[in-house]
Amino acid sequence: MRNDQCAVRDGTNPCLKFSSPGSFRVATPALDEMESDPLRDVIPRRRLAPLSEILATVDQHCGMLGEFRHWQQLDVDQTPSPATAIAGIMGLGCAIAVRKTARISHGMAERELEHAVIRQFSLDNVVAGNDRVVAAMERMDLPQIHRRSREALQTSSDGRKFEVRKPSLNASHTVRHFGRLQGVSACTFIDVRSFLWHPPAFSAAGRESTCVIDGLMHDDVVRSDIHSTDEHGFMEAAFRVAHLPGISCAPGFRDLKKHKLYRFRSGSDQEAEWPITPATHVNEKAVRVSWDDLLRLVAAIRLKEATASEIFRRLNSHSRQHRLYAAMKAFGRIIKSMFVLRCIHQVGLRQAIEKQLNKVGRANGFTRAVAVVNQRGLEHSDKKDQEIAEGCNRLIRNSINCWNHLCLSRLVEAARTPEERDRILKMVALHSPMTWRYISLLGEYDLTQDRLQDNTGVLPPKSAQRIVPGNWEPQVR
Repeated sequence: MRNDQCAVRDGTNPCLKFSSPGSFRVATPALDEMESDPLRDVIPRRRLAPLSEILATVDQHCGMLGEFRHWQQLDVDQTPSPATAIAGIMGLGCAIAVRKTARISHGMAERELEHAVIRQFSLDNVVAGNDRVVAAMERMDLPQIHRRSREALQTSSDGRKFEVRKPSLNASHTVRHFGRLQGVSACTFIDVRSFLWHPPAFSAAGRESTCVIDGLMHDDVVRSDIHSTDEHGFMEAAFRVAHLPGISCAPGFRDLKKHKLYRFRSGSDQEAEWPITPATHVNEKAVRVSWDDLLRLVAAIRLKEATASEIFRRLNSHSRQHRLYAAMKAFGRIIKSMFVLRCIHQVGLRQAIEKQLNKVGRANGFTRAVAVVNQRGLEHSDKKDQEIAEGCNRLIRNSINCWNHLCLSRLVEAARTPEERDRILKMVALHSPMTWRYISLLGEYDLTQDRLQDNTGVLPPKSAQRIVPGNWEPQVR
């Protein structure tokens, strides 16, 4: 903390301005406009690619459909056919509904699709399918171009709200978000390479920060080193829980001067010369007394013996603040103070946080684009069914990202000269691979002459009737 204060005091930071003693203003220069634009001209296509074709192509590279096995452990192979599995993924992920998907699909039996979704579409199977797609992208060289550093992987998360129009024990009424309806909340996790990971933990009225800790501690596919959230996903105790396993919390604070800084009681004579003075002291005694309990708590979460949501729910149920929760807050204030000073001094850190938060915002827009039928709601009332539907939506988004990387890799390999290859790689690095403008998410329409004929038995018109303005009596020609 003292080194950061010295870095602030030397006056070499042009983005830091002091208006009065103890009051400051931090400005973050905007990033290049190209870095926030979607990938537009890298993959020119005259024909929209069907979503079913993309899922089948990605399955050939990673075998994600092989994870949709029967819930019973039998010797016979009871995996559904690729067409049935793809239809089920699109029916749940695009919010079309399973029966409606079978009715609008050629060569798909409604009974067969329903049985496959009930018996083979479990939450573990959907998560395993997502893990296969993410592992396939991990083996590619092209996605690594988006990383700022090979040693550290930056991730981010953001909460979303979904309306539930059916009676559900998992939903709650919130006038601010749902009006008279009820809904649930979930978190989206994404890394700097646009990999979507960790199944969302749906909660009716739980804190977003505890879901963030669960996502960081209970996922073995993507190992986060720096994690960014907005102010809703931040709490001081989260700094402490994430710090010991080696994860740095980097929330996007809107106004840094509103956050208090804390210091130890054993100060020095130079504290009076600090341009940014800490507000109060850290409760060192609370940390020392509960240090062993803190280590056991983090070990239980890291070993997946318990979730952070369950632990914090129990700690908050006490009439007074639990001593273990007070120790976590005291330790988290130390880490938060060091982060705020680093964030004030390092312009690149603030820009990286804003860029990563923009990624997760675009991922939420991607979620609504895939759910073409019901973009802001869920048709399922059961918690597990909600998680399966959201997992299928995430599987579609990961498959589209994987397909984009496959097309880009083919484009790089087809480069004729090193200059052309460098130009393509630079364009890929400056744009996000999370784009869906050339993908047909609405399906295809059959406008052939056979489909334009009446097949429902509507009687042909016998006589045309016309209503004359001013005269409400029909006139027969």
